[in-house]
Amino acid sequence: MFLLLSNDDGYLSPGLRHLADALASEVARIAVIAPDRDCSGASHSLTLKRPLTVTEHGAGIWSVDGTPSDCVHLALTGYIDTRPDMVISGINHGANMGEDVLYSGTVAAAFEGHNLGLPAIALSCAAHHPQHLDSVVKSALDIYRHLAANPLPRNLFLNINIPDLPYKNIKGCRATVLGMRHPAGPLQETKNPRGKTQFWIGMAGGRISGNEQTDFHAVENGYISVTPLQFDLTAHRELPDVAAWLEELR
Repeated sequence: MFLLLSNDDGYLSPGLRHLADALASEVARIAVIAPDRDCSGASHSLTLKRPLTVTEHGAGIWSVDGTPSDCVHLALTGYIDTRPDMVISGINHGANMGEDVLYSGTVAAAFEGHNLGLPAIALSCAAHHPQHLDSVVKSALDIYRHLAANPLPRNLFLNINIPDLPYKNIKGCRATVLGMRHPAGPLQETKNPRGKTQFWIGMAGGRISGNEQTDFHAVENGYISVTPLQFDLTAHRELPDVAAWLEELR
């Protein structure tokens, strides 16, 4: 098995490095190709107006001066000499649940792999400053082993969020749906040292209480959330209404 690992926290992120070390004894080869800096919130953007620079750091590790999607796209369209068998993105520091998947570079890197025809998973720890990263890595290794033995269908990939808990306290895995958040906090206005007005995007909204099937509920109750994703955004149920509405234009 040949794995491509990426993320959006950057190639020096402890979550990525610890995961790569843990997987090294499980597979024949690992390539780590990740951004050269923190690209959290980059979503699925590609760099199209300038060339990308790749820097090799030895031991199968490369950094790219681009986005998470750039890293995976570059790797799978010619930079690596052999096509990987699977793309793993993470381990991200901080959860990616609910609407987070629309903005997450972690999820986007996995989706880029999926979009280019490979099985893919996005892994996140539900804490920005994990206290139990070894436990999170061990849980991720359990999931990888199960996935390697029981491959996913090609038409989906998995968004996985792991609680920041001691390994013995993680209750298991749950198949979940994406939850929902309240609207983001208000824009934050500041002044730089030269007196110029600047703005910070508001903090993400808290989760909206929902049913027990959501990713939020699973993680809050000590379970690993496993959400199958697809990116067909077509509102299929609305097609007849839109078609009827368009009749008026004829």
